[in-house]
Amino acid sequence: MALGGHLAWLGRRDTAEAEGPYPGKVTEALKIRVLVVEGDDSTAEERVRYLRRHGYSATSVDTGEEALRTHQHSDLVVLDLDLPDIDGLEVCRSIREAGDKPVISVTARDTELDRVLALQAGADDCVVASCGAHEVMARIEAVLRRARPEPTRSISVGPLHIDGKTREVRLRGGPVNLTAKEFELLYILASGPENVITRKELMDRVWDTSWAADSSRTIDTHVSSLRAKLGASTWVITIRGVGYRMGRG
Repeated sequence: MALGGHLAWLGRRDTAEAEGPYPGKVTEALKIRVLVVEGDDSTAEERVRYLRRHGYSATSVDTGEEALRTHQHSDLVVLDLDLPDIDGLEVCRSIREAGDKPVISVTARDTELDRVLALQAGADDCVVASCGAHEVMARIEAVLRRARPEPTRSISVGPLHIDGKTREVRLRGGPVNLTAKEFELLYILASGPENVITRKELMDRVWDTSWAADSSRTIDTHVSSLRAKLGASTWVITIRGVGYRMGRG
């Protein structure tokens, strides 16, 4: 993906556990497999490192031939169109013909023609290599939201049990009555208990809207209510200037 110079993002050959504040651990909910197809080793390493820090399982290959041989083992492909062996657009077409796996193409040229050709070849999105890392991650998340339904599995965090199918929450065996938005907020945080979820991402995923002037107030109100219903402020940890993560009560 477009991670250009200041991108430092997605990939190298060995899949690994997430790096960063919680080394050695990848949250189950975000353990989505991303294949980075990138001919430049240093760029691939940075891209994978960035993805892993955000909880994804990432690997990379440096040729179109390898991409066509291995993409079936991934959930999403970040495909640089400038490859040493096969034209990137042809690789994109072949991946698309094989199924509906999400593909985000990366192009070095910011022209309408390049974007149109990538989309016509089957890419779900097209980004420029000089694009910032945060925007690229947002595009990945947007594509995955469209391609994959929200998980409905059950999650347990200590004595807290969250049933994704029935949307019931129980704490130490007793029911916790949450509103729809409170449940979605809790479910997202609990899905990746060691991940910090930004306020912008919460606004996008829970309220399905972009960040606005009153977004902080909306999130803070729901977090406060959620803490009160769970009986402890430590269930939702504030990461100052960033967002929130799941606590342990």
